[in-house]
Order: sequence, then structure tokens, then C-alpha cells
Amino acid sequence: MNVALPAAIALLQSSTLATLVQKEIERAILVGEYPPGAKLLEAALAKKMGVSRGPVREAFRMLDEAGLLRTEKNRGVFVRDIPIDEALEIFDFRAAMDDWVGRRLAVSISGEQLREIRALVSEMEQAVKMQDAHQYHVLNLKFHERMVEMSGNRKLTDTYRKLIKELSLFRRQNLSDGVLMRTFLNEHKQIVKAIASGDAPAAGRAMFNHVMLSKQRTIDNDLRQRADAPGSG
Repeated sequence: MNVALPAAIALLQSSTLATLVQKEIERAILVGEYPPGAKLLEAALAKKMGVSRGPVREAFRMLDEAGLLRTEKNRGVFVRDIPIDEALEIFDFRAAMDDWVGRRLAVSISGEQLREIRALVSEMEQAVKMQDAHQYHVLNLKFHERMVEMSGNRKLTDTYRKLIKELSLFRRQNLSDGVLMRTFLNEHKQIVKAIASGDAPAAGRAMFNHVMLSKQRTIDNDLRQRADAPGSG
């Protein structure tokens, strides 16, 4: 028997476990369980997930590289708080990508895919009626990611996923307002309507405008938070 085989299997198992841990921590960050600035404790997470500390440590490393965590020497690991200027740059980049996605889907989307995104909009409408911001946020992420995936461009999809993870915390702030949730929902309906009509320029424009309005709401939220901060007056 090859003596290296057990070691290789152990390494594979460890790598797979670290990936599973990474995905769970990432999920928790994206849905707001760990807010910006929160300190993540290796031992506590290992106990919570029923794993050793090694996979958690490796998951921290991967999430640091992905831009969701930051590691500070002698202080620990924290959920990253993205500066407003960086978030606005991401919005601009994403708007250009979404314009292309909208145009692409208007001429290529299948009937089955159209039914899928319509179903997601219906689920979001139910979340708005129930005033369930958490569920709406989860569905909102899925709605946008699925449309990018449906475009069929794998490089764009990979880039989008990284950027949207970094933006996620700002988008949660936008979606915490019930009135804004309804506004976002109506914008989603307009996007789907434009795509279903086969009007490529209109679909691209609807998606571009949706992102730029999100950017403006992010600016407004930031200004409001600065104005409400102690000592700002």
C-alpha cells in the first residue's frame, strides 16, 4: 500500500472541511449574522460547527483573501467594514456589468429561466408583505446572481460574485427600510418585464439604473449615519 495515500486522503478531507466551514461563515456574514467590525473567534466557531480549529483557521485565510475578513496582528480576525469610497467604485463597475447582463438576457433567456426569475420576484413580494427584511435580502442576492449566471459568461459571474460579497453589507443597510424594499421590488419587476419583452436596450438600462439608484441610496445612508453620529452636530 502506498504509505502516502492516507496522508493525501487526510489532506483532502481537511481541505474539503475548510471549504465547508468557509461557506458557512461566508453565508452568516452575507445575511448579517456577523456585522461589519464583528470579531470572529476561532475556538468559538470551531466548537459551534463541531470541527477542530484547523479548518476554521484555513477558512479565515480564504475569507481574508476574498475581502470579507481582515486579520489584525495580535488583535484577531474581524468582519471587514468596506470604506464608502470603495463601495461606490464597486457600484459603478457592477452597473456596467449589469447593463451587459440585461441586454444579453433580453435576447437569450429561455422560458424556464424567465419563470425562475419571476418566481423569485414573487417570493420577494411575499417577503415585503411580511416585512421580512432578512428573507428579502437572501432572495435579492439570489435574484441578481441567477441573472448573471444565466448570461453564460463564467468570468463575469466569478467577478460579480466577489464584488457582490463585498457590497453585501451596504445593500443590507439599504434593504432594512420597508419603503425601500417595496421600491427595490418594483424595480425588479421592471427589469423582468424589460427582459421578457426582448428589448435589449431597455433591459440593460433597467438593470443599470437599478444599480445606480442603489449607489445613491448608499450615499444617502452614509450621509445620514454621519449626521446622526455623536459629535457630528
